[in-house]
Amino acid sequence: MDRLNFDNRFVTELPGDTENSLRRREVFGACWSPVQPTPVTHPRLLAYSEAMAKELDLTEEDIQSPWFAEVFAGNRLLPGMEPFAACYGGHQFGNWAGQLGDGRAISLGEVVNRAGKRWELQLKGAGPTPYSRTADGRAVLRSSIREFLCSEAMHHLGVPTTRALSLVATGEEVVRDMFYDGNPEREPGAVVCRVSPSFIRFGNFEILAARQENDLLEQLVDFTIHRDFPHLEGDAPVRRQSWFNEVCERTARMVVEWMRVGFVHGVMNTDNMSILGLTIDYGPYGWLEDFDPDWTPNTTDAQGRRYRFGYQGAVAQWNLMRLADAVHPVIQDVEALKSGMERYYQVYTSEYDAMLRRKFGFPDSATKEDDAVLMQEALAMLRDLEVDYTLFFRLLGELEPAPEAGPGAEDAENVFRHFAPAFYREEKVMERSGAFLDWLGRWQARLQADGQSPEAHRMRMRRVNPKYVLRNYLAQEAIELAESGDISRVRTLLEVMCRPYDEQPEYERFAARRPEWARHKPGSSMLSCSS
Repeated sequence: MDRLNFDNRFVTELPGDTENSLRRREVFGACWSPVQPTPVTHPRLLAYSEAMAKELDLTEEDIQSPWFAEVFAGNRLLPGMEPFAACYGGHQFGNWAGQLGDGRAISLGEVVNRAGKRWELQLKGAGPTPYSRTADGRAVLRSSIREFLCSEAMHHLGVPTTRALSLVATGEEVVRDMFYDGNPEREPGAVVCRVSPSFIRFGNFEILAARQENDLLEQLVDFTIHRDFPHLEGDAPVRRQSWFNEVCERTARMVVEWMRVGFVHGVMNTDNMSILGLTIDYGPYGWLEDFDPDWTPNTTDAQGRRYRFGYQGAVAQWNLMRLADAVHPVIQDVEALKSGMERYYQVYTSEYDAMLRRKFGFPDSATKEDDAVLMQEALAMLRDLEVDYTLFFRLLGELEPAPEAGPGAEDAENVFRHFAPAFYREEKVMERSGAFLDWLGRWQARLQADGQSPEAHRMRMRRVNPKYVLRNYLAQEAIELAESGDISRVRTLLEVMCRPYDEQPEYERFAARRPEWARHKPGSSMLSCSS
């Protein structure tokens, strides 16, 4: 691990906090504060991502070294590491929250691997920082497992995301009030090493704009372009306008991918929005079980449902408007900023339509209005009948072609048996069995009109409709086992989620819909923002 090549441009090219302490405070005139991780009692490696380790040029010998757990728990620094916590603000649930910052995240530095790719290593749960406010900077095992698994699951699903390298137990307990009901409990602590080309957020720019630190704001914008968007060309005004356009485009594509796989972020505050268009900060996230556009996994958002599944595209647009407000002192051309916002809308709407068409197996080149009707009818039917989002599309792609003579009673029975794993309320489906079969008949006729073989349709749909997603109840089962000392389920789920589009007969049970016992169980349905 001593071979890791750190260059740490964020701290060497941007001004830092002049005070070197953990005292909680407002930090002015700086993009970061120097912070040392707080050592833990008994660091122990619980799990790691082999794929991410390879990206960092780490060997199996490195991972099995006693130093690995020490480093990625925060007990030991490697040569070249310059730990820091970033200063940023943000809009939370639509309201300006002022300074936030890395309250329990400490970046160790930026590694450039042998291929020339940059990766920032960040420990979540490694102790307090000047931005911790009244918190302790620690994280509990349950939230750490969720972040570790979901970061890698999203990557293998093809969703733009930050990554995770390791999950390390601290050997210490953390006090948390999981339900915010005045009943805190002691829980095992852990540290996740999360990894990204950059952890810069919308909020990094917002805090500087709010304080009218415009010279530093300009410096941060240009630094971000030079380091993270080096392909942009032209003079400074042109690059800045192109940069904002690209941020809008990347954000649009990221949210479309969320919608494709049924992911709900749960807390889309502007401080949780990556400037690179990556999914960041896995807190109270969730996956659609029965299709419900109004569902949110966040108990804090249970009343307003601001961050519900079907509203994520609109929230991302609102967040980009806040970013536009923040960078306006640097990009003073209002029309250029409006152009970026228009670009977001164009990309989101076109990409969303193309994504939905692919989920239903329709070719990208076709633009039949009847297809839009078929798709909207299906989504309304899924919602009304409480049908599992992931399983329905996967099973739809596996459906055998209808007989040329038309389906008979036996064929209809086979169809319902085929889709039964996706039904949460089978009696609802049977009450509208005629409408369900009618839609399927029209959908199959539409595919047959393309002239492609059933196998070609099947393979095309398999590529976009995963069989395995990290359902909340699966993560909760792994958490409960880990809290009892059995980490094997975490490792098994990581293995399964690394191949989400493949048939894995030995792991079939991890594709099952949410069991009834998990419908309202804490951790298996909705979650709080508690770490």
